[in-house]
Amino acid sequence: MAENIRTTPLRLRPSEYRSILLIGDLLMAVTSVLAALYTWRQYNYYVLLGELVARGVPTGRAELQAKLFNNIEPQLWFYLLPIVWMLLLVELYEPHVASSGRRTTRGIALAAFIGLAAYSLVFIVKQDTNLPRVGVGVFLLFASVLTLLWRIIFIRLYKSTGQRRRVLLIGAGKAGQTLAELYHSSSTRSFNLIGYVDDDTAKVGKNICGLRVMGSSLHLLNLIDAYRISDIVIAINGEIQGTTFQTILDAQEKGVEVTRMPILYEEMTGRVPVHHLESDWIIRSFVDGLHVSGFYEFMKRLLDILGGAVGLLVFAITCPFLALAVLIDSGLPIFYSQPRLGRGGLRFNIYKFRTMRQDAEADGEARTTLENDPRVTRVGNFLRKTRLDELPQFWNVLRGEMSLVGPRAERPELVAEYQKQVPFYRARLLVKPGLTGWAQINYGYVASVTETAVKIEYDLYYIKHRTLGMDFQIVLRTIGTVLRHTGR
Repeated sequence: MAENIRTTPLRLRPSEYRSILLIGDLLMAVTSVLAALYTWRQYNYYVLLGELVARGVPTGRAELQAKLFNNIEPQLWFYLLPIVWMLLLVELYEPHVASSGRRTTRGIALAAFIGLAAYSLVFIVKQDTNLPRVGVGVFLLFASVLTLLWRIIFIRLYKSTGQRRRVLLIGAGKAGQTLAELYHSSSTRSFNLIGYVDDDTAKVGKNICGLRVMGSSLHLLNLIDAYRISDIVIAINGEIQGTTFQTILDAQEKGVEVTRMPILYEEMTGRVPVHHLESDWIIRSFVDGLHVSGFYEFMKRLLDILGGAVGLLVFAITCPFLALAVLIDSGLPIFYSQPRLGRGGLRFNIYKFRTMRQDAEADGEARTTLENDPRVTRVGNFLRKTRLDELPQFWNVLRGEMSLVGPRAERPELVAEYQKQVPFYRARLLVKPGLTGWAQINYGYVASVTETAVKIEYDLYYIKHRTLGMDFQIVLRTIGTVLRHTGR
């Protein structure tokens, strides 16, 4: 067997990267709980000491009494705060996000804000003066600072010690060029893209999309040694020549990781490359690999029922105020309904607060909503940004026509049109549509077929990778969207 030439055995794969971040964040969160308990106890001590001194108790005696009676009694849920903190950080574990100091700082700040807002709401509703305001506040402060410091240190060490993967593309055609363009357009990179290998002699030595074609597959093993390549990515559409295939196997024996183009594309974008897929790949991924566990289906439906009930309660509370705002702004009707397609092409009606003028589709032709659409009313713009217009759809969730998380429920006319122009568009009907989803939180308005294709890439990525953890991540990010008023 060929000698293993991987120069840094600690070079991290995405799963290893996430695991280290998870362990580090957990340690920071546990440390924050301990620091919060200590600070809480000290705070109570000085408050009690001040009260005793104010009553005229001598300082020495007051100190003894304060130490004797300074007891804090945190409830069990207080020790579970590290888990809550980890859940709030759920979107910060993707390599392309975690390697950015700016996006990490923003994510941690948002997590702290959501935690503080949620706890403040509980405190206001319960009106319980025994709730540990100091303990929770100090925990959020320590957790934010320690997590940020740990993340910054990790990012700098990761980038300065050569732990980033060194990737070579096999194929300088359309698939390889797509990856190169993505790489150069990305502001955060979790690997170094070195160049191409291609058996087309006319391409060797040329620069294509900012990367050089460094040689043919005959030179692959030498290039791996010379440039300390850790990963090769097969970006070839169609059949691979026998000699090229054997060289790739030889490289794998030397310890080099071999990845297919769609996998790296998914890692870089959180999308599935619909324009670079072959029919057998689709069958493997969305037919053979479509089935999820019965436990997932059961838990997802249970969460839909609970979420639908809570959502309808919020709808009942806010409905009079939102209905009055719509009425004053643009008159009747308050609500509107539209037919949509659900799982398996099942047709059903959704209900929303009306956010557009009454004559938005006077000719009866279905149109997509554009960014800064002039048909949207003033109140409708607010309802859309906060997603309050979708509160009536919790009824569809409760009935089982929709889920909390899934692809956007689309109109039958638009589905019929898009499936003619966008590859695999109808595959989004393999799951229930959702109130929110992977595409909704990652992409804005679509005004063209090209943008619709990008959105279907997000939808198919969700269908392929959906788990309870991913669903929870989407819900948390949706809450952040609501709080920032950046809905679409």
